[in-house]
Amino acid sequence: MKVLTRFVGFLGVLFLLINSAPAQEPYAPKALIDKDYKHAEKYMDRKWNALVYGTGVQPVWLDNEQFTYRTNTPAGQVNYLVNAKKKSKKVSEPEKQFESGSAPRSMNRFRSVGMISPDGKKEAFIREYNLWVKDLETKTETQLTSDGIEDFGYATDNAGWTRSDRPVMLWSPDSRKIATFQHDGRGVGMMYMVSTNVGHPKLEAWKYPLPGDSVIFRVERVIIHLDGPKVVRLKMEPDQHRGTITDHIADGEVLGDAEWSEDGSKLAFVSVSRNHKDVALRVADPETGEVRTVLKESEKTFFESGYNMINWHMLDKTNEAIWFSQRSNWGHLYLYDLETGALKNQITTGDWRVLQLLHVDQTGRKLLFTGSCREPGDPYFTYLYSVDFDGSDLKLLTPDSANHSVTFSPGYTYFVDTRSTPVSPPVSELRDIKGKKLLDLEKADISALTAAGWKASVPIKMKARDGVTDIYGLMYTPSYLDVSKKYPIINCIYPGPQSGSVGSRSFSAVHGDLQALAELGFIVVTIDAMGTPGRSKSFHEAWYGNMGDNGLPDQIAGMKQLAEHYRWIDIERVGIYGHSGGGFASTDAILRYPDFFDVAVSGSGNHDNRNYEDDWGEKWQGMLATNPDGTTNYDNQANQLLAKNLKGKLLITHGTMDGNVPLSNTMLVVQALIAANKDFDLILFPNAGHGYGSPGSTYMMRRRWDYFVKNLLGAQTPKEFEFGK
Repeated sequence: MKVLTRFVGFLGVLFLLINSAPAQEPYAPKALIDKDYKHAEKYMDRKWNALVYGTGVQPVWLDNEQFTYRTNTPAGQVNYLVNAKKKSKKVSEPEKQFESGSAPRSMNRFRSVGMISPDGKKEAFIREYNLWVKDLETKTETQLTSDGIEDFGYATDNAGWTRSDRPVMLWSPDSRKIATFQHDGRGVGMMYMVSTNVGHPKLEAWKYPLPGDSVIFRVERVIIHLDGPKVVRLKMEPDQHRGTITDHIADGEVLGDAEWSEDGSKLAFVSVSRNHKDVALRVADPETGEVRTVLKESEKTFFESGYNMINWHMLDKTNEAIWFSQRSNWGHLYLYDLETGALKNQITTGDWRVLQLLHVDQTGRKLLFTGSCREPGDPYFTYLYSVDFDGSDLKLLTPDSANHSVTFSPGYTYFVDTRSTPVSPPVSELRDIKGKKLLDLEKADISALTAAGWKASVPIKMKARDGVTDIYGLMYTPSYLDVSKKYPIINCIYPGPQSGSVGSRSFSAVHGDLQALAELGFIVVTIDAMGTPGRSKSFHEAWYGNMGDNGLPDQIAGMKQLAEHYRWIDIERVGIYGHSGGGFASTDAILRYPDFFDVAVSGSGNHDNRNYEDDWGEKWQGMLATNPDGTTNYDNQANQLLAKNLKGKLLITHGTMDGNVPLSNTMLVVQALIAANKDFDLILFPNAGHGYGSPGSTYMMRRRWDYFVKNLLGAQTPKEFEFGK
C-alpha cells in the first residue's frame, strides 16, 4: 500500500490509496479505558494556546503613527513599541491604551446595565419601564420619559429568545439626544418555565412571540432630547421588531439599523417587514419627528444588509448613502442620493461579495471593506480591499491566501494585518493604507505545540448535492491513524442559516473537542453546506422555506466523497451531533436519513420552529400558513413528524430552563418517539439554560463521547470518566 504525503491545500486528494489495496478491517477496539480518554482530553487543553509563540498582536495606538503590542515568547510576555512612519520596532514598557481605528458606531459603551454617552459624562438606564439618565460627575438622576408601562416600556431589551435589563438605544454624537423606541409587547404571547427545587417551583414568565402569532413585538420609534427633556415621536406607523442582520432589533451593544449624522441633525434607520422581505431606508428629523423614505428594496426570500454588521451608511457631508444589496446574487455596495433616493452608481461588482464595510472616507471618497470569494482558494477566507466611491481603483490590500484580520490606525493611515489558516499559524505585518508592507511584526512559532503532540486539521473540498458546487470543511483524524483500518465518521453540524459548521478560518491550537473526539477512534468532519452564508445569495437561500433540509444532502454527499478518497473512512458507521440548530439538524438527520446515519447526539434543538422565536422561523421558513387539510408549510421542518423513521441510536438533551430554545421543542419529539414505540435516550439538565453550565457542559461532553464509543465504535467505555482528574 502506498500513501502520498498529506497536502494541506485545496488542490486535490490529501491521501490517495492504490485501488488494488486489500480490503480494510474496521477499527473496533473492545474497550477504551481511562488512559484513552485522558489521551483524548489533552487535545482540548486550553494551555496549548500558550505553546504558540508570537501571537496576540493587538495594537494599541498611541497616535496615528505609533502603537504598542504585547506578544508571548518562551521567556514570557514582551511589549513592543512600533513607529509606523520610521518602520521601526523595539522592546518597550506598556503604554496607556487608546482605541484603534474601527468600524463606524464604535463609541457607545456599556457599564453595568446602562449605556455611557460618547462624552463619557452620562449614563442612560431603564427604571420602571422609563428611560433615565445619570450625570456621572454629580450622580444626579433625571427621568427622561414618564409614560412607560409594563409591556410598553422605553428601550426595552426583549426579543423573546434573549432579554436583559440594558437599554436598547443610540446616543447622538454630541451626547444630547437618544434614538430609541417604546417597545410594544401588549397582546404578545407568553413563555413559561418553572424551576426544579424542593418546595414550590419558581415561575419564569415573559413575552415570547412565535411564528404565526397574530401579534408580535412592535416598536414606536422616538428621539429623546436631554434638553428639557422632551420626547419626539417619529411620525410613522410602528415598525415590526426586525433587523437586517440579526433576529433582534439590537445590534450587539446598540439600537440596530440606525445611524446619526455627525452633527445630530438627522437620524437614518431601516424599517424591515415582518417576513424580512421588504426594507426601507428612512431619514428622520429629530426636532419635528418627520420621516422621509429614501429608498426601498424587496427580496423573494429574505433581505440582509451585511454579514455580522450593517453595510449601509448615511453620508451626511455629501448627502449620499452607501447601500448593500444582493440583487445581483452577490453582496455589493451601491451609492445613492440621500435626498432623491436615486441610484448614482454601483460601487463593487462581480461574482464575489462584500462582507463588512469598515471605513468610509467621505472627503477622499474611498471605502475600506472586507470581502470573500474573489481570490483563488478557500472562498471563506476574508481579505481587505479599498475602492473609490465611483467603483474605480479596486485594490486588494492583503494579498496572501489566508484569513485576514486587520486593525487600523486612528487616522486610517496604517493597519496591522494578521493572517492565518486553520493549518498555518498567524503572521502579523504592518502595512500602509495602500497595502504596501512596511514592517514584519510577528511570525508565530508552533514548534512547542507540535512537540506536545498537537495535530493540525485537514482542509477538505467536496462537491455539494448537485455535483457541481464546491463545498468546504475541516477533517480531524486520530494521531495514531492506521491506514490499514477503517474508522467510523462523525459529522459535527451547525446548519445555519445564519452561520455554518466550520466557524473561523483562522488558526487555533484548540477546536473544542473535535480533535479529542477523533483521538477516541473516529474521523470527525465539519462541513459548510449549501444554505450557509458568506458566499452567493443563491447558495445562502438554497433551502429557504424548507428548514428540514438542514444542508444534510450536502453533508451526506461530502462524506461519501471523502470515503471514496480515503479508504480508512468507514461510511457504514456514521454519527452526527450538534447543539441548538445543530441539535435540530442531528435529530433531523437520523430521522430523515435512517439508512445513512447510525448514531445521533442532539443538544437543545429547535426541533419545530413553530415553538421557537418568531423572527427565526419567519425569516428562514416564511410566514406560517395552514392548508385546508390542516397541514402547514412548517411540516417539512418538524422533527416530531419523522419520529416513526428512527432506526439508529438517538440521545436527546435539553436544559429545563432554556430561555432561548424552549424545552417544548424537545418534548414534542420525545412525545412522538414514545407514541411510535421507539427506543431513545434522554438527558434533561435541571435549571440549566441553553448552554448547560457547570458541571452540565462537561457531563454532556463525557456522555456524548461515551455514546459514540459504545454505539458507533462498539467499544466499552471507562466508568464515569472525570475530566481534569
